[in-house]
Amino acid sequence: MNSNALTAMERAAGHQQRFVASFEKYFAELAGELDGLRLGRFPPRCLEALAELSLRGGKRIRVALLYEAAGLVTEGEVPGLLEAALSCELLHSHALILDDIIDDSPSRRGGLSTYYACREDVPENPQAALGLAMMAGDLAGFLALRVLLHADLPADRKQAMLDVQLGVTTDTVIGQILDLERDVTPSADEGLLESVCEYKTTRYTILAPLRLGLLAAGEDVAEHEESLRRYASLAGISGQMRDDYLDLFGDPDVTGKPVGADLRAGRLTYLVRELLAATDADEHHTVEAALGDPDCTPQTVDRIRDIAYRHEVHHRLRSAIDRYAEAASAEAASWRRHWRAEAVAFFEQLPTWNTRRTR
Repeated sequence: MNSNALTAMERAAGHQQRFVASFEKYFAELAGELDGLRLGRFPPRCLEALAELSLRGGKRIRVALLYEAAGLVTEGEVPGLLEAALSCELLHSHALILDDIIDDSPSRRGGLSTYYACREDVPENPQAALGLAMMAGDLAGFLALRVLLHADLPADRKQAMLDVQLGVTTDTVIGQILDLERDVTPSADEGLLESVCEYKTTRYTILAPLRLGLLAAGEDVAEHEESLRRYASLAGISGQMRDDYLDLFGDPDVTGKPVGADLRAGRLTYLVRELLAATDADEHHTVEAALGDPDCTPQTVDRIRDIAYRHEVHHRLRSAIDRYAEAASAEAASWRRHWRAEAVAFFEQLPTWNTRRTR
């Protein structure tokens, strides 16, 4: 890893470490703010389950993007950034909980998924467990807007930031719907894959934090919208491809989820499509038989990984990841004309770091 990428990683880690304490404080204070949490057993357990997932870890890349986006405009303190960061991470928790319910995923971030934690809470009533997990996800989504609404900001600036989060909330749901369509459509083309990536990754992982940080710093986002979208799209596809790569070639002790989770969930990812296109008839059958089989064994996943290595799928996917990352870096370099060079450098370096991350 080159020194520039390491610099971006260190800066992202610094934002992450500072944010964690604030996130812990937020959940501790929230428990005393919501009167309904003192009623019954399920309301406090719902918040507890959400906090457990939210505080367990994650890359917090949205937090880093948010603070660095404000840094494009100014190196001074920017009001509203913490609330925006909390909002981004709560919305991410909402998306993760929904994903794990849909995929029937038992683990997330090295522990039980919220859905499976709820199943342990009420093992005698699977329907109640499903409902409790859904409510934890809904709670996260609504809190994401609540925390931003309570930010101490000028009304016009707060409204603009809320508009961003309201839009991205809708986008993530549409992305999840498109994701379902992709996974039940064997003939799904590249366009559908890119639409899923656009709505599930690009808009809420990259573009929304960029917009929020710039808006908080008082910048006119509309003036730069086209370039921001290009950067977010290129970096988003590169990042999604890296996620797909790690699902088969990553270390589960680092990623926090078992190898082959996408295969077992039946996801027609960039990697799976590349794999299906490269294999002969027998190998193709092996991959198709595993796709969508929740009981697919580790031995079968190992065999599929060996098939991928034999056809150099890992090399082709890494090359594509690098191409998109390089294009994103070039787009960020064009920002030097109107924004602070130090912060621009972060956005230039970030896609390269993303291509080498291990989780």
